[in-house]
Amino acid sequence: MQVPVKNSTQKDAILAAASQLFARQGYHGTSTREIARLADVSENTIFRHFERKEDLFWSALRSRAATITQWNPVNDDRGGESPEVILPKILELLTETFSDWSEALRLMAIAYVELNANADAHCKDLLAPFFLRISQYLASIVAKGEVLEVDPSLLTSSLMAMVFIHPQFARLTSGHASPVMDTRTAVNAYSKFWLDILTPRSPAMILSNYQA
Repeated sequence: MQVPVKNSTQKDAILAAASQLFARQGYHGTSTREIARLADVSENTIFRHFERKEDLFWSALRSRAATITQWNPVNDDRGGESPEVILPKILELLTETFSDWSEALRLMAIAYVELNANADAHCKDLLAPFFLRISQYLASIVAKGEVLEVDPSLLTSSLMAMVFIHPQFARLTSGHASPVMDTRTAVNAYSKFWLDILTPRSPAMILSNYQA
């Protein structure tokens, strides 16, 4: 049976309000009464859509993480595209994820802190396919010798850590209140850093760089 438009609109409003309040106040610090007030619905309406408050939290997290999980940084047909082409794409996606989807990331952090028993299963289901695609691509270029031999899972974690931590650390060390680099500048800098590290070099190239 088709869901009435009104009910669908109400549910979207509830999810948007829940995401905003849970991300700002935490799970235990947010009441369904507050969510109902922000969504402009009755509290009973919330429980017509969601059996429990926790069900609402997981639905809010999934609604905010949907755009992340749909992204595929590596095309199904890679066509032999080199790390110089794909790695910047991966770093751009990670950079945009952390800058534009901060609410989803805060909800994930709250899930682990306040709803620890179920957080791992939910977050793994949401994010594992996304990061697995990155790790599989990195494993393929390691196997082909296009980059130095490194552990793909460690490399994936390192890429994430740089994108997530560097802007915060840069603000601390530079004293600027705003991000030091825009997205394009950051992606270019991150890409150059990793390509310089990962690109295999012959002894002659190493000697040439040293002499220069």
